[in-house]
Amino acid sequence: MSTLHFPVAIIGGGLGGLTAARVLHVNGIESAIFELEGSAADRTQGGMLDIHEENGQKALHAAGLHDDFLKIVHEGGQAMRLLGPDGTVHVAEEDDGTGGRPEVDRGELRDLLLNSLPDGTVHWGRKVTGARPLGDGRHEVTFTDGSAITTGLLIGADGAWSRIRPLVSDAKPAYTGISFVETDLFEAGTRHPRSASLIGRGFFIALGHQRGFLAHRETDGSLHVYSALKADEGWLDGIDFTDHATAKAAVLAHFDGWDEGLRGLIADADTITPRRIHALPVGHRWERVPGVTLLGDAAHVMSPFAGEGANLAMLDGAELALAIAAHGGDTEAALAAYETALFPRGEASAAESAASLDMMFGERGLEQMVEFFTTGPAGR
Repeated sequence: MSTLHFPVAIIGGGLGGLTAARVLHVNGIESAIFELEGSAADRTQGGMLDIHEENGQKALHAAGLHDDFLKIVHEGGQAMRLLGPDGTVHVAEEDDGTGGRPEVDRGELRDLLLNSLPDGTVHWGRKVTGARPLGDGRHEVTFTDGSAITTGLLIGADGAWSRIRPLVSDAKPAYTGISFVETDLFEAGTRHPRSASLIGRGFFIALGHQRGFLAHRETDGSLHVYSALKADEGWLDGIDFTDHATAKAAVLAHFDGWDEGLRGLIADADTITPRRIHALPVGHRWERVPGVTLLGDAAHVMSPFAGEGANLAMLDGAELALAIAAHGGDTEAALAAYETALFPRGEASAAESAASLDMMFGERGLEQMVEFFTTGPAGR
């Protein structure tokens, strides 16, 4: 099997990798994305994202897609409710359309980026097994199907467990102490009206006793819920998630005494899936390695409690592409400029995320979050 060469190879077709490819395309530079999923329709992307003016939307402007982005914004999605374990509403904010963090469906945003790329940019079903340097900034990437490529610029946009990261760093994500149990309640308006009324139109938080619920109403009318617990890393291993009734009972045991409406977000769920939350060390960085760099979670995976992961990935992709375009073929100068801005940006958000985790799941999590939303910094 012959080995094809690609001047710019992006490993990973998530939001960051797609944004990088789109901004490169806008600037007349071809790239190729290698994505492990078999097609764009392999799985639902799920989840709502708030796209921030200062990073995610900035990336969309660079991609020439901001106007199209505004067409897929979820009206009412910036509403927010914060409840205590007894169901008392402590903070309620409506979406008046003036906020700087509009909500969109992750899948719709991914489609927007995918559809903006030339046909053939994404190579589907290409799961990476490894990568190695060939000298002079060139790299070889191998895939599970036995094929391989070479590239003059290798971009690792392949997430928390990146196969490209070992080329530049020995760091690995570590368990943060928080486990999620993810649930969906489909057709909430008709099948789960109590839960739909409880969550409202936008983002929902309920906190207390070092645990809680994080939820969104999706654009398809379903409810997407994360039950969050401070737990040992092995806690989820002791639950049989193939048996929904057993799994629900195991999780509900940690919410004894909570309001029945809140417990219903687990008890009435149509799906149930375990998730451990991992993060790279705050301030993760590496020495310049010729011909390779990282973006998004591959560079700075963090817990979701600052709401910055997708936004940073998109900004990383846009900033990397703009640096490549600005340096006219001088790859090393482009990567050095990009990483000079990447490292402090990622460190600041990772520190914010870690601090938010400690606050939300501390002894006074509910009280501190009430204080944050009622007297916290402007522009949050």
